[in-house]
Amino acid sequence: MAVCDIVPAKAEALSKKYNCRFYYTIEELLKHENDVQVVSVCTPNGLHASHTISALNAGMHVLCEKPMAITSHDCGEMIKAAEKNNRRLFIVKQNRFNPPVVAVKQVIDKGILGHIYSVQLNCFWNRNDDYYANTWKGSKELDGGTLYTQFSHFIDLLYWMIGDVKTAQAITRNFAHKTSIAFEDSGVAVLEFTNGAIASINFTINSYEKNMEGSVTIFAENGTVKIGGQYLNELEYQNIKDHVITDLPAGNTANDYGTYVGSMSNHDKVYANLADVLQNGASMSTSAFEGLKTVEIIEKIYASVQSSK
Repeated sequence: MAVCDIVPAKAEALSKKYNCRFYYTIEELLKHENDVQVVSVCTPNGLHASHTISALNAGMHVLCEKPMAITSHDCGEMIKAAEKNNRRLFIVKQNRFNPPVVAVKQVIDKGILGHIYSVQLNCFWNRNDDYYANTWKGSKELDGGTLYTQFSHFIDLLYWMIGDVKTAQAITRNFAHKTSIAFEDSGVAVLEFTNGAIASINFTINSYEKNMEGSVTIFAENGTVKIGGQYLNELEYQNIKDHVITDLPAGNTANDYGTYVGSMSNHDKVYANLADVLQNGASMSTSAFEGLKTVEIIEKIYASVQSSK
C-alpha cells in the first residue's frame, strides 16, 4: 500500500496515518510499487485521464473519481487503455447507492412506473469564493465546469434511470463568481432522451450561504416520485399506481469538508463493489462506459451553450 500527493506534507501525513509508503508523483509510485493491484485516482478532473492511463499501462486496475474526465475523447482513451491491458476501470458514482435512488431505480426497472414522460432535476448548492481560492477548482483546464465538479453525479443518475440523451439546449451565466471561476455558476437546460422522455435541469452554486436542494422528480404513466433532500437522500414524494415504496434503510451522512458539505459519503459501498468484482466476478456498480456517457451528456449541454452565442 502507498499514497501519493504532490504536496509533500499531505503525502507524508497520509503515509503516517495509514502506515504506508509515500510518493510525490504518480510516476514514482508506479515505478516502485510493483505489488499494488488497484490505484485510486483522486486528482483534479483534468488529470484523471493521464493518471488513469499511466496506472492501467503499469498493469493496475483503476478506481477513478468523478467525473471520469472532462472530454469524451479522454474517456475513450481511458477505456482503450483498460482493454489493451486487460484491466478493470471503475468510476466513482456513489449516489447510486442512496437508498431512495436504489428504490426508484428498482421501480423503473420492474416497469411499475410504466412509460416515463418527463423529469425535473434541481441542483441548488452553495460554493463561495473561498471554495475556489488557491486551488485547481474553477479553472477550465483542470475543473471543466460546474456540471463536471458539482453535478456530474446528478447527470449520471439521469442516464442511469432514464436513458441516453439525444439532444440538449441550455443557457448558462456567471453571476456571482466572475473573479473566481472561468465558467458558469448557474444554468438551465432542456434534454430530450432517445426514448422520447424530456427533462429540465436547473442548477446553481449560488444558493445563499448553504446547499438547499438536490432533487430528481419523475413524471410517468403510472406514478410520480421525487427524490430530494440536499443530496438525493430523501424520498420526498410518491404516488404510484398499486405500489408504495416502504422500509427504506437509513443512508450515510453527507461528506463534510469543513467549510462546506458535499455529496453523499457512500464510498465504502464503492470500494466494497470493487473488491467484489475483482475477487468474486460481480458486476461493476458503474462501468467506464457509463462514466463516458455522463461526460457525453455534459458535453452536449455545454456545446449547445457555445452554439447559441
